[in-house]
Amino acid sequence: MTKPAVAALAGLALLTAACGGTTGAPEQQGGPVTAGTFTYAIPADPGVLDPAQGVLTVTNNVLSVAYDTLVAVGADGKIVPALAEKWDVKPDSVTFTLRKGVTCSDGSPVTPTNVADNVNHIADPASKSPIYGVMVPAGMKAEADDAAGTVTLSMPEPFSFILESARSIFIVCGKGAKDRASIARATSGSGPYQLTEAVPGDHYTFKARRDYVWGPAGATAKELPETLVMKVVPNEQTAANMLIAGTINGANFIGADRSRIESAPGVNKQLVSAGNGQFFYHQGDDRPTKDPEVRKALTQALNVKELAGIASGGTGQPATGLVMDPRPCQGDTVSGHVPAFDAAAAAAALDAAGWKPGADGVRTKDGKRLSLRYMYATTRGPGYQAAAEYMADAWKKLGVEVKLNGVIDTKLSESLNSTQDWDVVWLPIGVILPSQLVGFLSGPAAPEGANFAHLANKRYEQLVAEASKLPSAEGCPKWLESESALFETADLVPVVDTTVLVAGKGATFRVSAGSLVPTSIRLTQGG
Repeated sequence: MTKPAVAALAGLALLTAACGGTTGAPEQQGGPVTAGTFTYAIPADPGVLDPAQGVLTVTNNVLSVAYDTLVAVGADGKIVPALAEKWDVKPDSVTFTLRKGVTCSDGSPVTPTNVADNVNHIADPASKSPIYGVMVPAGMKAEADDAAGTVTLSMPEPFSFILESARSIFIVCGKGAKDRASIARATSGSGPYQLTEAVPGDHYTFKARRDYVWGPAGATAKELPETLVMKVVPNEQTAANMLIAGTINGANFIGADRSRIESAPGVNKQLVSAGNGQFFYHQGDDRPTKDPEVRKALTQALNVKELAGIASGGTGQPATGLVMDPRPCQGDTVSGHVPAFDAAAAAAALDAAGWKPGADGVRTKDGKRLSLRYMYATTRGPGYQAAAEYMADAWKKLGVEVKLNGVIDTKLSESLNSTQDWDVVWLPIGVILPSQLVGFLSGPAAPEGANFAHLANKRYEQLVAEASKLPSAEGCPKWLESESALFETADLVPVVDTTVLVAGKGATFRVSAGSLVPTSIRLTQGG
């Protein structure tokens, strides 16, 4: 696998955009307003808009309104047609038959060659795409037959989620497919909206494509607002003020302002899962947390149930796995697999591992202090800082020196990808397939690869290798067991399934996998 940008997991979480599988919104009153403007707050600038380079939640949120995928997922979690009207699945390949009459935003037809070129571009080492090995499985190739109207995605050997992976690949068409540099701040897709203005750090304006009639489950652009604005609003309090005032129509809330929004009149609310709140231990050769006994002891020193309440402000749910709903593999991989809270056992374990309390109370071994640099993103609300302080206090009582380092997302990305100046990192993850995590949880370590925590769990790797070769349903027991293997050795510690309050005013809409579903937007008041 080529070296991906570990920024994929920084701060705002890795979330794969996917159409369908949405959370219901309140029924609108009266007919939709199609001439108005729908304004949606995003917490950060999306950066480069080339789908081959976009992997953060905020980037995928912006991309999802302008680009289509081959398939989507329905409300029941099943795969439904999107650009492809039908498909034929084999263990190591899937052949899609594309819909006829689909056009790109520049008017050119969307062809099987377009689709194949997207997949092969991402898989090309020269593209340095961070989604290769994540949204596009490592080793995938695409072959088009324009005459037959089909495109075949294939793998070197059987792969569990070869069909499901297609729901995560945005298809670039038209001029943008030939000149990737042209879509750094523009779009060239077959989606229901086209980007008309990009002002980095402030807003992104889209116009509806009224000819769009090929959306998932027959969705069209007929009733969509004429204009969609993605407004960059980094401060949640500001977003709450704007929503209540009616200057924006939608926003997500994870911090203290969600309670104010919940009680605000005239606001539509949806509570959706936002992926896991969890932390990783750095397992580089020079780190104390390379020792599994140290990792287990540090985990045992924490009351994870209390930590979950602190991190989520009491709005989270118990973590049951690493994959977001609707999961292809149902089951609880967490319960009974995370080292249980036992402060006395934690102290005894560190003693046994040779870490003895020094004169100042800090444990040492071979003249080295047991010191941890704990890093977290400051953009995810006060719960993250409170969680960091709670963990630091528990570990200090154990005889560990803890240095807290709250940073902005770009700094977090830099540290994960290159400087590696951390020992523990709180990092949310939200993916829709277990295969999308493999490159981050195994393989080449950063900065050469995506394995930012330098994990080397042989049992996980073996189970993944076995599961990958089986059809998705048949392989699920091994996929689930592979997650538990990570938790048992405290490679990472799932703490809480975080939730987000998605709120709207003067409009209704739905979200899926952290992204706005563009065909669901309806203005109920002039925007």
